[in-house]
Amino acid sequence: MRQDADTAPATAVTGDSGATGRIAGLDGLRGLAALIVVFYHCSLLARPFLDPEAWTVLTRTPMKLLLAGTESVLVFFVLSGLVVALPALREGFSWIRYYPARLLRLYLPVFGALLFAAALILLIPRDPATMPEGSWMRDAQATTITPGSLLSEASLLRASYDIDNVLWSLRWELFFSLLLPLFVWIALRSRHHSLVVAALAVAATITGRLVESDALVYLPVFLLGTVMAVNLDALRTYAARPAVRRVVPYAGVAAALLLIGTWLARWVLPDGSIGDRALWGSAGLAAAVLVAIAAVWAPAARMLETRPMLWLGRISFSLYLVHVPIIGTVGYLLGVEHWWLACLIAVPLSLLVAAVFYRSVELPSHRLSRAAGDLCRRLARRPAPTADGGAAAVATRSASR
Repeated sequence: MRQDADTAPATAVTGDSGATGRIAGLDGLRGLAALIVVFYHCSLLARPFLDPEAWTVLTRTPMKLLLAGTESVLVFFVLSGLVVALPALREGFSWIRYYPARLLRLYLPVFGALLFAAALILLIPRDPATMPEGSWMRDAQATTITPGSLLSEASLLRASYDIDNVLWSLRWELFFSLLLPLFVWIALRSRHHSLVVAALAVAATITGRLVESDALVYLPVFLLGTVMAVNLDALRTYAARPAVRRVVPYAGVAAALLLIGTWLARWVLPDGSIGDRALWGSAGLAAAVLVAIAAVWAPAARMLETRPMLWLGRISFSLYLVHVPIIGTVGYLLGVEHWWLACLIAVPLSLLVAAVFYRSVELPSHRLSRAAGDLCRRLARRPAPTADGGAAAVATRSASR
């Protein structure tokens, strides 16, 4: 089924590959990344109660790949840059249709997730004093709801979010969606110098980490995906070369390690040091390489196109939106002494609720966004009545009397 940019999932989106159809492997990658984000937030619930040595093993070894939550968001951003841009590169793409449909596609599931989170907070009281001081549960989970806080987070214009933590990334999805024409223009104008643009984008993300500018960190990651969209056919041709096929698995392993490189290097680079932040900035490049491999390398696609992975990909946006309110609620409900049970319950419960949310909220938002976009396009195409046309209509009505 073809999927336009304005109806594609807002986070870690998937879509067409131009004339060749849907890139199913990206669905699986999106689902895997969403599940890793769930594991990451469960680890934040567990962290105050874990032995420091156990935490070190989880975060300073390749096991961190299972808990690479923030890094997975970078994968989402590259995916969005790729597949939201792909339809815009096709002949006949309508910007008039794109904007209303895309904004509805972003905001409607967000509204639904916030109402869901608010209901949980109101139904199950939360006392932050029961949680360890300085913990994620105490400092990053809303314990009360006001209409103002709900509307503020629903705007997607805040820098931080307590009702549903993950909405911080949707803020950058919103900015990218609004700026898509600029991203596409840059990628097309620089098509013959795409490697230079990609290198500049990576340099920008590293600089963003060094100067602590979120815009510099995240927006260039979307650009990497857009550049990939413009050069997708060339990437496929390049990946088909026998010499390249032999190297791709090693490139994938290197990219996966670079994605969590800042954690692996903590043994020698202190947290917050210049080297640490520069390595952290390089995670955007790693995310782009992983997305490229999933898009053009057949063995990776086969692994990512299994039924469980595709199912995860289908519900991934819903899973991303609902899992944090569930983890927080279960954590408060069971109490700190049962943190391990909260994690065991929260993961399957999040998958179940995500499946329901997908059917009841996300799919209807697809239909409504498509309808809104089609309506705007039809209205834009309708010719305005002219003076002669108006006079002819009056004459016709007079003659009929």
